[in-house]
Amino acid sequence: MNNHSEQRRSSADIATLIRQEIVKGNLSFHERLSPERKLAETYNVARGTIREALNRLEQDGLVKIQPGSGTYVIYQSHEASASAIEDANPLEMMDARFALEPHICRLAVLHGRRSEFDELEKLCARMEDKLHDPTAFAQADTEFHRGLAKCTHNGLLIWIIDQITSVRSQDEWRRMRHLTLEDGIITRYNHQHRQIFDAIRAREPEHAANLMKEHLETARLSLTRAAET
Repeated sequence: MNNHSEQRRSSADIATLIRQEIVKGNLSFHERLSPERKLAETYNVARGTIREALNRLEQDGLVKIQPGSGTYVIYQSHEASASAIEDANPLEMMDARFALEPHICRLAVLHGRRSEFDELEKLCARMEDKLHDPTAFAQADTEFHRGLAKCTHNGLLIWIIDQITSVRSQDEWRRMRHLTLEDGIITRYNHQHRQIFDAIRAREPEHAANLMKEHLETARLSLTRAAET
């Protein structure tokens, strides 16, 4: 960013300038912005003005403010996001889930609320009720994993999980679902989902994380076998 020495700007002006930097790609996805003090010097305004500008950008869905850590860009152009989703295959999605979901379980234990746990329990029951309906089971399965992410109360993680799970709308994923979701594997998934939920509700973060790893390994193995057919 260039130093702006013109007349004092409002928070709306600063938000517009930073927004332009983000949209142009000068500030990239997941990049941390400079500290408020540095931004105040750069734009020649008070730190309060910077804070208001960042709040505006967060409300617009361009950045995520993480107290004690900093402000991060969460904006990604539609074209880049769509391309990544269209090009991803089910096994790539599983690898991405392996990287995130065990820790999501830990955070769900730390930050999840009773009402959110109640919703997860309802989803477990719904999945168990859809043993012979792979499509309905898959929908409830998706909601369960999104529900876990919501328990973290981390907007960036929730957004990333939404991007990952959107791969399930691709033709290749639907083909894999048709090949893998038979009664035996659905029964096993239901047992694993219930174990994960019970560990989270019991506030056992490492146990929940390990159970999630086992669950994802089961799913990955099932997808791998289906891909070979």
